[in-house]
This record gives sequence, C-alpha cells and structure tokens, in this order.
Amino acid sequence: MSTQHQIMDSLALGRLEINRPMVNLGTCLSGSVKEKNAQGGSQAAHLNGCVPLSHQVAGHKYGVDKVGILQHPDGTVLKQLQPPPRGPREMRFYSKVYAEDCGDPCLLDLQHHLPKYFGTWSSPEYPNELYLKLEDVTRRFQKPCIMDVKIGQKSYDPYASHEKRDQQIKKYPLMEEVGFLLLGMRVYKVNSDEYHSYDQHYGRGLLKDTIKDGLSKFFSNGRSLRKDAVAASILKVQNILRWFEGQSQLTFYASSLLFVYEGLPPPSPEGHVFRGPPEKTTSAADACCEPNEEVLEYNNNIRVAVPLDYSLSTMYTMYKKGCTRGHHGEVTAASDTTTGPNPQEDNSTWKCPGLVPAEQPNGNGIKAQLEEESGVGEGGRGEPHPEQRVSEVEVRMIDFAHVFPSESQDQGYIYGLKHLLEVLQQILHQ
Repeated sequence: MSTQHQIMDSLALGRLEINRPMVNLGTCLSGSVKEKNAQGGSQAAHLNGCVPLSHQVAGHKYGVDKVGILQHPDGTVLKQLQPPPRGPREMRFYSKVYAEDCGDPCLLDLQHHLPKYFGTWSSPEYPNELYLKLEDVTRRFQKPCIMDVKIGQKSYDPYASHEKRDQQIKKYPLMEEVGFLLLGMRVYKVNSDEYHSYDQHYGRGLLKDTIKDGLSKFFSNGRSLRKDAVAASILKVQNILRWFEGQSQLTFYASSLLFVYEGLPPPSPEGHVFRGPPEKTTSAADACCEPNEEVLEYNNNIRVAVPLDYSLSTMYTMYKKGCTRGHHGEVTAASDTTTGPNPQEDNSTWKCPGLVPAEQPNGNGIKAQLEEESGVGEGGRGEPHPEQRVSEVEVRMIDFAHVFPSESQDQGYIYGLKHLLEVLQQILHQ
C-alpha cells in the first residue's frame, strides 16, 4: 500500500479556479521531488467533471491504486469507498459523528477536528461506486504546504492478521516507540517558486535522532523557518490532544493528522505580502523533454486575502496562551450504551438507525450548503468576511477505516500526539 490519505476543506464554492497545472519535472533528491509551475497541457476529466486530487501527498491515488481521491467541480473532495469492512466502517463513522440528531457532546466537539462530511456521492455512469464527499481543507490557501502524519503506536487494528501486523511493523519498526510516522509532505519554496515533495520512503527513513530535522523541512520555505506555522500547529494539536484525553468511547488505528499552512510568508508590517518571484513557466513541449514521466496537476486554490494581523509575534502570543492551559479539557465522554467491550470485526455497533445521510447519492444539495457557509451565492463574490479569516494553519484528523468503539482512553493515539508535540516544541525553540 503506497501511502494513505488526502486533503480536505470546502470554501468559496462556484469559484473553482483552474490555475496553472503542475508538472512533476524534477528527479528524486534526498527524498524530495521538485515541482515547477507549467503552462499548457490538460488533464482529462473523469466522472462528471471530477479530476484526480492534484495536491495529494499520501494515500491511495486515483489512476495508480484501485481506489483513490477525486476533486469535485463544486470544490469538495471525493474519497472512494474502500472494500469492506474498511470502507463501510469509515462511512458509518462519518455518519455517526455528523448525524443531524447527534446529541453526544463528545462527537459534536470532534466535528471541529475533522473535515466536514456531506454524505455519499456516486456518478450516474457508475452508481455502485460510492465516494465520501468531504471538505477540501487546502482550498482556501494560495500556496498550500501539506503534511500527512500517521498517529499512534500501532498502524494495524486488533483484527489484523499476523501477516498484516508483521507487514506494518516491518514498514516502520519505530512506530511503537516514536508514536507517529511521516507519510508525505509538500512544501512551497518562496525563492524558487516551486514545491518540494517528500514521500513515505522519506518518512520511514527518519530515525529517533533525525526525526526533528525531518519534520522541520515541512516548515522551511527555503528562506527561513516558519515558526509562526509551527506555533499555530502546536496550538491545534494541543486541542486535539485535549479531546482525546476527555473521551473514552473511540479508539483510532492507522489514522492521520493533516497539516496545512499558507506557503506565502506572513505580510510585512506595512501590510504587503511577499508573493515570491514571477512564476517560472515551462511550455508543454519543454516539459515533454524532461527525463521523467509527465504528470499534469491542477492547482485548484482560490485567492483569499491574508489577515494583516497575522504575524510571528501574534502567533507566539497565541502559542504562549495555549501553553498556560492544561492538556485536560472540559469535554467529558458520554456513555454509549450500544458499545461493548468486544466489538465485532464488521464494527456493527456503529450501525444506528437514522444515520443514513440525507444527501442523495449524486451529492445534490451540497452546493447550496457550501455557498451558504462560504458566502458564495446569488450576488455573492466569494470573499470571506473578516470573522471567517481564521489562522492560516489547519490541522485535521483524517482516515477512519480503523476506528472502533472502546471503553477506555486511546493511549496509543495520546502517546503519539504527546511525542509529536515534543518534536514540534523542539523545532519551535531551535
């Protein structure tokens, strides 16, 4: 299995801007692949105008694996349902957390840490192929830097075969000790106006004494270390940790955190944003002369104004305030009378009446909902209101094919979060 995961968050529906496609022109250097902007070329549309997710850094990729991730024209992301029991289990998880009648404070709080879920989707041509319709967390960023980190001490669930367990342990023997694994990342370099990508093999090559430097590459833009993004990431991971320390009804295996921050540097005191040198362009003809196979890529990101008060000092202030709070949140786990100590492999305890998504299989009704949330609609320009301009960093939990009911805290996930926070703290203070 190559790597896992995807990218998610919906905004500004109706303004799906196809900018310059991205071409993989570089060669692999120390685990990184350089990507330069290129003009020309086109990418074949797939189901109903959907295209493969361009900025996917890990996970099953459309056209490469049997299942993959697509980008819908309305700005959402489509994650193809995996074969049973993984796919149905993940769909039941999202349906339970986002049920309209959900009154569990623990699950309601969890929604803040997940991509939004808009039900299932299928194309008229292949109605039996179901997709989870999710937010594209990267959509509001102009130059999104993306990192996928698997969290926990075990990357296999209790029902995995001995062969599967041995396979996962062999992939990264340090998982139990380290508590997390870098699956992939994509970093924007301001000086050269290009992306550097690092895959799963780079992450598996990181040892205890190199993992800090390995992770710090994600926050290095070629000019400086983005400590503002590090500090904001710490605050968001701390919020997720507080949720885990306050709940004892779910256990997560092989799940990840998706980090996204704006690759363009914060604005100067005068309010000007450095946008890097003029974009280097390469014609389609020149691109074909490169030794590597041509891989066209859409960069479907909208232009959003960067808040003028987003500065390094602001982020440090937020970070210090976050450090004064304890890790223990006020959320208490609600009892789940349907869960037992020995859940079955098919995770049947997630099957609750009334959890069938209200959306039709083709995803009708999503556009109006996204327009309402993003301020886009009749007469709308798609520009965010000031109160919508949240910190230019996102950290979301993704991949829930191995989530099971529990009656105790998820110590493996908590261990991974705490160790990840330690490493991020080291990067921040280096």
